[in-house]
Amino acid sequence: MANAVTRVINRCDEAKESECLDLSNCQLMQVPDAVYHLMRHTELKTCDLSDNVITKIPPKFAVKFNLITDLNLAHNQMSKLPEECAEMGNLETLDISHNSFMSLPNCSFKMPKLRILKASDNQIMDVDVDNLTEAPSLESVDLERNPLAPRIHDQLSRISTILITISPRQTEDWEDLTI
Repeated sequence: MANAVTRVINRCDEAKESECLDLSNCQLMQVPDAVYHLMRHTELKTCDLSDNVITKIPPKFAVKFNLITDLNLAHNQMSKLPEECAEMGNLETLDISHNSFMSLPNCSFKMPKLRILKASDNQIMDVDVDNLTEAPSLESVDLERNPLAPRIHDQLSRISTILITISPRQTEDWEDLTI
C-alpha cells in the first residue's frame, strides 16, 4: 500500500511540471483526497485515471479539475459520472471505455467543448439519441462492443453529423424467422 501512496505523490509532483496527471495503474478505488490538495495550484491539462478499480468520480473532481482537456477513465469499474462533470468546460476528450456504463453519462451531452467520447466495451444498451445529436461540440463517439438495443443501433446508424463507431449489429436468435 505504501508503494501506491508514494507512486501517487510522485506522479502529482511530476504533474506540477507537465500539467498532465497520470494516475493510471495505481490500484485506486477513488481519487485520493490528497490529490486535490497536492494539485490545488496546478492547472491540469490532462488526467489519466485508467487501469484502476475506481467505481465513481466525486462531484468535486469536476469542480477542482475543470480546466482539463483530456480525461481518461478507461479500464475502471464506473457506471456513472456526476452531473457536475458537465461543468468541465474545456474537456475535449473523454474516455470511459472498458467500464460498467449502461448508458452514456448525461453530463457528456452538456460539456461545451467535448469532441471525442470513447465508450467502447461497456454495457450500454440504450443511448439518448436526441441528447447525443444536440451535444454542442461532439464529433466522434465510439460505442463498439456494447450490447446496443436493435432500435438504438438503427438510430445511431442514421446519424450523419457525428462520427459514430458501433460494432456490426448481431441478429438476435428470435429475429431469424426463416424456419
